[in-house]
Amino acid sequence: MSEEINNSRPILADLSDAQAAALSYDLRQELIQDVSETGGHLASNLGTVELVVAIHRVFDTSRDRLVFDVGHQCYTHKMLTGRRDQMGTMRKFGGLSGFPKPTESVHDAFIAGHASNSVAVAMGMARARTLMGEDYHVLALIGDGALSGGLAYEGLSNAGESKEPMLVILNDNGMSITRSVGGVAEHLARQRLKPQYLTFKKGYRRVLNSNWLGRKIYRVTHKLKKAVKESILPSSMFENMGFTYLGPVDGHDVAKLTQILRYARDLKEPALLHVRTVKGRNYPPAEENPDAFHGVGPFDRETGAARKKGGENFSSVFGETMCQMAGEDKRVCAITAAMLTGTGLEQFQQKFPERCFDVGIAEGCAVSMAAGMAKQGMIPVFAVYSTFLQRAYDMIIHDTAISGLHVVFGVDRSGLVGEDGETHHGVFDVAFLSSVPGMTIYAPASFAELRVMLRRAVMEDTGPVAVRYPRGGEGEFHGCFADGPAACLCEGKDITLVTYGAMVQEVERAAQLLKQDGIQAEIIKLNTIMPLDGERVIRSVRKTGALLVVEECVQSGGVGERVAACLEQAGVPARMALCNIGDQFVTQGSVSQLRAMLGLDGEGLYKKALEVLERG
Repeated sequence: MSEEINNSRPILADLSDAQAAALSYDLRQELIQDVSETGGHLASNLGTVELVVAIHRVFDTSRDRLVFDVGHQCYTHKMLTGRRDQMGTMRKFGGLSGFPKPTESVHDAFIAGHASNSVAVAMGMARARTLMGEDYHVLALIGDGALSGGLAYEGLSNAGESKEPMLVILNDNGMSITRSVGGVAEHLARQRLKPQYLTFKKGYRRVLNSNWLGRKIYRVTHKLKKAVKESILPSSMFENMGFTYLGPVDGHDVAKLTQILRYARDLKEPALLHVRTVKGRNYPPAEENPDAFHGVGPFDRETGAARKKGGENFSSVFGETMCQMAGEDKRVCAITAAMLTGTGLEQFQQKFPERCFDVGIAEGCAVSMAAGMAKQGMIPVFAVYSTFLQRAYDMIIHDTAISGLHVVFGVDRSGLVGEDGETHHGVFDVAFLSSVPGMTIYAPASFAELRVMLRRAVMEDTGPVAVRYPRGGEGEFHGCFADGPAACLCEGKDITLVTYGAMVQEVERAAQLLKQDGIQAEIIKLNTIMPLDGERVIRSVRKTGALLVVEECVQSGGVGERVAACLEQAGVPARMALCNIGDQFVTQGSVSQLRAMLGLDGEGLYKKALEVLERG
């Protein structure tokens, strides 16, 4: 690398091995304390403390580009890059994001929140570096779980072929992505990582690359070494893709990690470092149950017990109803993309393991597989977070909708989800699902409605069907389920309030405030948002002459725009406001804080209704 890069100063460049180990211990204790207060991703961060410390001993992330995959393992990185004293604000409104965020720090190279894209992004940065004649290092840190997504392999294939100097760090925390090849492989791995070997190899390359004869000798000896190795061991998939494979190395030995990273830094070719770590490292509750401590709310540090007991929520009701239907019809099956627990399917998996399929972080695969099952007579239900369903839009159209296949989408975490922020809010599914011909979209506002609508979607409907419901269950709408595509919750003569799903409670609050002012609001609740019962809304607006359409999604492609179009086509004039999140990305914070900020809480909607009425 250039003199400029060699003079670049990593944050922890001056630490000794002993100091780095002590720092890792301190950071791990702080992580446990901080996350016990704020909630967040704990197990994944505990597993990468030494790795991140080693990276910051070798690379200057203010210039070198460190791309996190998913990003839920970035807490130590944040602590080391000037944000240590702000960790108490993590995932809170106005505080630090729980994921890498370039607007937050120059050390955050790229935004992250979804999986499997890091290698492709890093390759793009490496190509840009070359094309612009600049000089810096590029790293991608990817976990073995993210390697279940096809995009990761597309990135690896292209990066290896490109010959661009870059380093992919594979964090293998025991998910068994690589098969053990016995004692010989372990022995060779140990030899490859010895200081004497690395020093010799580096010098050997440098000397032989100094002239044409040396380069020729190096090519011959390199091919010979490769042939001997491959005669003893199965070839590495990564080497076949064009990477220099390094490892496996103990991901909790900060001295050895630093040593191998320094070696990898100076390779002028694609390299992959295989690091083995333990998820939840050195915190017994997280080590014993890493899934439970992947994403957690505040908990008691001494026992690991959650401070707030979990009760019934929309996800658990979904799972319970799925179990009931699967017991009645052997065609009903469940699919998840690495979110078995998050989508409430644990009980289904226990009762019907032969009909429960986890495809890994591969939402596109899940939809295509569901389409294949539906084509052959099964009734597949894909349980997925709204934000992750975005990744399968083509498969929804091409594999499912064109053929009118009966695939059911359980769209969990629809609307604002709170503390995970921009990358996780489920505010786009209304627009992209509504654009699909033949799609039916239910919007339950209560547990009772979810049970009824999900059963109807699975057992009665045909074609593609989505049932979208919010995170959690607090403050749910307890009104009686009304049949049909739309229902009038209360009659009024002054203004029509149209909404669906979780926003019903806020609209009801606004109606109560309006009533105190002597204003009678009529509430139209949409049970299905696709197809849309425009006639029911038109009848109400003909009477009131004023309208608020309230929804927790982006404005473009939302229900509000379709309602406005219905009124225009029918020639019905109305004073109107579309209340939604607008065309923007929304930060993290509690759902109540975010609704207040966006004017989507009861008080904000009340004020907006008054503004609309004042126009008359």
